[in-house]
Amino acid sequence: MKADVSSSPKASEHKHLVLDQSGLDAARNSLDEGAVTPSYGPWRDDVVKLLNDALATELVCVLRYKRHYFTANGVESPAIADEFLVHANEESGHADRIAERIVQLGGEPDFAPSHLLERSHASYDESTDLQAMVRANLIAERIAVESYRQMIVLIGDKDPTTRRMLEDILSDEEEHADELKDWLGH
Repeated sequence: MKADVSSSPKASEHKHLVLDQSGLDAARNSLDEGAVTPSYGPWRDDVVKLLNDALATELVCVLRYKRHYFTANGVESPAIADEFLVHANEESGHADRIAERIVQLGGEPDFAPSHLLERSHASYDESTDLQAMVRANLIAERIAVESYRQMIVLIGDKDPTTRRMLEDILSDEEEHADELKDWLGH
C-alpha cells in the first residue's frame, strides 16, 4: 500500500529554497569590501582575530621546525631533521593561506615579530636533544590540532570558506602529530 505523500505533515511543512533578493541587492553596494558582503554578519572581526592568532602559531612553528632542522644531531637525526624541514615548509604554506584569507576578509595579517609569541598558541623551543625536539614539536602539533578544531566549531556556518580552509589545515596538522608520535623513543 502506498502512503499519501500530499497529506503527510512533512510534505505540508516543505519550504522552497529561495535566495534572499535583498541580500543580492545589498551585495551591489560597498564594493571596496571585496568578498565580504553584508550577509557575512558581525563575525568578520572575530574571525580575523582567530586567523591572526593562527597565523602567529604557524609562524612560530616554522621558526621552531627550522631551528630543529638546522640543530638536530645524532644517528637518527638526518631522517628526522629532513622531516622537520618538510613540516616547516608545510607550516609556512598554512601561514600563507591564512594571511591570504585575512586579506580577503578585509583584515591585515599581523606578521610583526614582536607580536608572534604573545599571540601564538604554541611555544618556541630551543632544545638540543633530538627526542626533546620531537616532543616539543608533537606538543605544538597537538595544540594546533586542538586550536583548529575549536576554531572550526566557533566559525561553523558563519564563514564556510574559512571553515573549509581550517579543516584542510587541521588534516595536515593531524598527519604531523601522527608522524611525530611515531618518532618518539627512536
